[in-house]
Amino acid sequence: MDAQDLDWIRVGNVKDLPEGRVKTVTARTTSICLSHFDGQWAAMDNHCPHQRGPLGEGSIEKGSDGKCWIRCPWHGWDFDPLTGTPPGGHEDSGQTLYPLRIDGDEIFIGLEPEPPHERTVTDVMAETMVNWGVKRVFGMVGHSNLGLADAIRRQVDKGTLGYVGIRHEGAAAFAASAYGKLTGKPAACLTIAGPGATNLLTGLWDAKVDRSPVLALTGQVQTQVFGPGAFQDIDLKSAFEAVSKFSQPVLSTSNHAELMSLALKTALVERDVANLIFPDDVQTNPSSREAGHPEGRLGGTAVTPSGEDLARAIEMINTSKRPVIVLGYGAKDVRDKVIALAEKIGAPVLTTFKGKGLIPDTHPLAAGVLGRSGTPIASWFMNEADLIVSLGSSFANHTGIAPYKTIIQVDFERMQLGKFHPVTLPVWGEIGTFCEAIVDQVLKPADAPDQTSELVERWTIWRAEKEHRLSEDSGRGIHSAAVFKALSELCPPDAIIPVDVGNNTYSFGRYFEPCGQRILMSGYLGSIGFSLPAALGAWSATQDFEEFRGRKVISISGDGGFGQYAMEFTTAVKYGMDITHILLNNSELGKISKEQRSGEWPVWETNLTNPSFAAFARLCGGHGHRVTEAADLKDALAAAIAHNGPSLVEIITDADLV
Repeated sequence: MDAQDLDWIRVGNVKDLPEGRVKTVTARTTSICLSHFDGQWAAMDNHCPHQRGPLGEGSIEKGSDGKCWIRCPWHGWDFDPLTGTPPGGHEDSGQTLYPLRIDGDEIFIGLEPEPPHERTVTDVMAETMVNWGVKRVFGMVGHSNLGLADAIRRQVDKGTLGYVGIRHEGAAAFAASAYGKLTGKPAACLTIAGPGATNLLTGLWDAKVDRSPVLALTGQVQTQVFGPGAFQDIDLKSAFEAVSKFSQPVLSTSNHAELMSLALKTALVERDVANLIFPDDVQTNPSSREAGHPEGRLGGTAVTPSGEDLARAIEMINTSKRPVIVLGYGAKDVRDKVIALAEKIGAPVLTTFKGKGLIPDTHPLAAGVLGRSGTPIASWFMNEADLIVSLGSSFANHTGIAPYKTIIQVDFERMQLGKFHPVTLPVWGEIGTFCEAIVDQVLKPADAPDQTSELVERWTIWRAEKEHRLSEDSGRGIHSAAVFKALSELCPPDAIIPVDVGNNTYSFGRYFEPCGQRILMSGYLGSIGFSLPAALGAWSATQDFEEFRGRKVISISGDGGFGQYAMEFTTAVKYGMDITHILLNNSELGKISKEQRSGEWPVWETNLTNPSFAAFARLCGGHGHRVTEAADLKDALAAAIAHNGPSLVEIITDADLV
């Protein structure tokens, strides 16, 4: 091809490469070894034919024959610095040379015009992801997922996908899990083979046990080296078998669009983890297949309870004097219908910890959280109740629903009904349709006590107790009650709040009074480190879905939890995420110390050595503020919440004042 027909691409300045040196440069996406030797310049293929070692990272050395050679840094193969020919004995005939010219002091390399992109297997699969409504990928690009990553990049460039590059694959899985919990839609997490894939497992287990749809896309070694123990070759299908409802390798002969469609259908319908394993060599195979789509693949979700069960439920409610409703996380999408039912019968609404915030504490029938992380208000009403209507609760021992009470339990999964012990009336059906079917036929008996006035009384008692606790001070830090009193007053009512685990979360459950916020947590797995990666996922949802747009994300953790994924604060900075992180720092794994004392063990190895987390946030490029006095809480929190971008408030707290 004539020089005028080439694309001449600038790759550097002559000052960048002294005489007798080599350097790797990139023209478009072509990796080139640039050499400067004996006053001349040359550009050759950068990949050694042995194992694609990068010649530009090597050196020009004198051989035993007295001649100078470019020596591959990986295995020592030699090439002429100007012609790219080997000294002999190689399996190749020399490196490809590229036209080079110097214009002034600028170096240009000539490449043939870039051919049109040839559609690949992973292009088909990425297009199928988009068709099924996937809007976000969290991940890390690496050597065994480059073809897949490029297909995702093409969709990002088109504006059909969003991508967040994380610092640890575990954060990608937690972010995707939180995204699914918030939106009900699957996000994807992308990793390489081996350790990148296995780093996903904790976050994927969080998604699985909390019924969050997630798509895991894992790179894999080339198919020709499966099995004998190649670098980063592990049996990923076996590794993901327990955590995923669907796990399949992507082979050259697979129906690629159908594989992705089945993975996403499984994630959506089963509300579970789906995993696809992409061998390196399959990712770039050409494909002319059409992308898959969800049309005709999904049905409705409403399950109407039987007439007999509805009639009995109506009778039980209408003959009760002190009914209460337990509102669980499983009813999050129909909470308005549950609240309407509660208002019709005058029943206090107790939430599970996972369901915290589904009814605002400002509602006249709200009784707060039931159980270990809850309020004495909820416990009192459960103890006084003559009927419990459980909607969306799994009866976890953390919640502590009294099994000896008369109970109506509604769930669309029959295996969840009476899972741990018999209930009086197990009702198979979707919670929203159950509420709609009975709301016009139930009533509050005329002689029933006024539980609304009792709620006012109980809230008054509890708020007085919280105020009393504010006066507790042992000189070792701020009381958690003060932290969450201030946050209750300042938190935007539509905020999304990912919380961690530990004493910080117990205190949040007791003291924070939600007024419409959406709360995310690692419920049944209870994994430390959840909150900051979850905030990445929640913020991404505010970009991807109109219903969440503009909502503030405020995550909460202790110092132990933040330390798990602290570097993801730089991810928030990189993408300009409007996230406020509230960090309760007591220099201790406080919950573990408490458990050791409760079990009558010595307190051992729960102390932590911490940096200044506020200074860390500032070094990362965000806003950071350290609070040591309760009087400064509101100003610090208000400034952080108002900050447009990543912010962190480090609050020095007392591990005993929870």
